[in-house]
Amino acid sequence: MKSIEELKAIRDKTLKEMSIRDNEDKVRIVVGMATCGIAAGAKNVMSAFIDELNKRNINNVTVSMTGCIGICRLEPVAEVFDASGEKTTYVKLDAEKARRIVAEHIVNQKVVTEFTVGAAER
Repeated sequence: MKSIEELKAIRDKTLKEMSIRDNEDKVRIVVGMATCGIAAGAKNVMSAFIDELNKRNINNVTVSMTGCIGICRLEPVAEVFDASGEKTTYVKLDAEKARRIVAEHIVNQKVVTEFTVGAAER
């Protein structure tokens, strides 16, 4: 890196890749990216969410990361917050499950119950 312009370009590229967008509908996907989540594959899960949203040209969903969500044994974990603030916690995720959550939960407003924290506890 040789200039402030290069640093700004890197920042802009990273923000775009993380899909930080204007979010009028206030729909959010938050991926647990603490050490436990990363070790379990959360980076691939987050990338899959972003890629699937981009592929479907969905621009009203914010994807972000957080630290430990507190259920390390169920990592990778992601929480989907709908426009009303209702939270759905998805656990034991992989890239394919993330794509399915976008298709069913985000697009069709149908929770994928088999991937939720309640189903994992049974």
